[in-house]
Amino acid sequence: MTSSQGSGGPWSDLDRPPLNATSLRRALVLPGGLWTSLDVVATTGSTNSDLAARAGELPEGAVLVAEEQTHGRGRLDRTWSAPARSGLFLSVLLKPGVPAERWGWLPLLTGVAAASGLGRAAGVDLSLKWPNDLLVSVGGEERKTGGILAERAGPDGVVIGLGINVTLREDELPVPTAGSLLLADAISTDRDTLLRAVLRSLAQWYGDWVQAGGDPEASGLQAAYTAGCATLGRRVRADLPGERVLEGEAIALDDDGRLVVATEGGGTEAVGAGDIVHVRATA
Repeated sequence: MTSSQGSGGPWSDLDRPPLNATSLRRALVLPGGLWTSLDVVATTGSTNSDLAARAGELPEGAVLVAEEQTHGRGRLDRTWSAPARSGLFLSVLLKPGVPAERWGWLPLLTGVAAASGLGRAAGVDLSLKWPNDLLVSVGGEERKTGGILAERAGPDGVVIGLGINVTLREDELPVPTAGSLLLADAISTDRDTLLRAVLRSLAQWYGDWVQAGGDPEASGLQAAYTAGCATLGRRVRADLPGERVLEGEAIALDDDGRLVVATEGGGTEAVGAGDIVHVRATA
């Protein structure tokens, strides 16, 4: 079988069928549930930007999924692009009635939910790179297969974007350090199944967190993230705002979701923002 690349029609790549929006809505948009609407568009610049622009008129629980993103964004304004229907590209609107100082946990919560949902549905072990990356193992090497971006949307809303490489092949990877569920030998790459698993897991974790008033310990979020975090126990380099660089061992998450780094001088510093690099051990 041969398949063509690009977005020339919904079946231009026979290995990448389109999502079934009707079936997804039937499974996920339920009375009393978190998800209140689910729309699938063929292509857009950024699902985060689109959903944020409508945050004032939409209730909590709106989900927007794109078969292709042309201007997807990651943290630090990095671009995120992939062939049409090769992954899951979605954003959700949340309006958490918890203290705003707890909202920094939302990207970490999304990571835990996505890793657990995908782990069950795809049969792949995923780990978390603080603060917003999903990692898989490809040939014994850590590769990034997903990223998360949370942005404020109006006075009471947060839009969380999630991008996951599902069927990207080796010759399609944007950088050598990228991966996909396919390359990690997933037992399923059916995107409908994977999307249902991710959104159900996210609804469960979010519901528990909100019920606990956003408390990461009482909701079990802090323990779950710590257990699944590949950054902890590693030597890291943090490129911080103001061109400052911090190196040391990542030893814990504090109550605000910040990464605690033990520095060379014997002290510790909590990192709340910055670019984290896992430093390879030298022989």
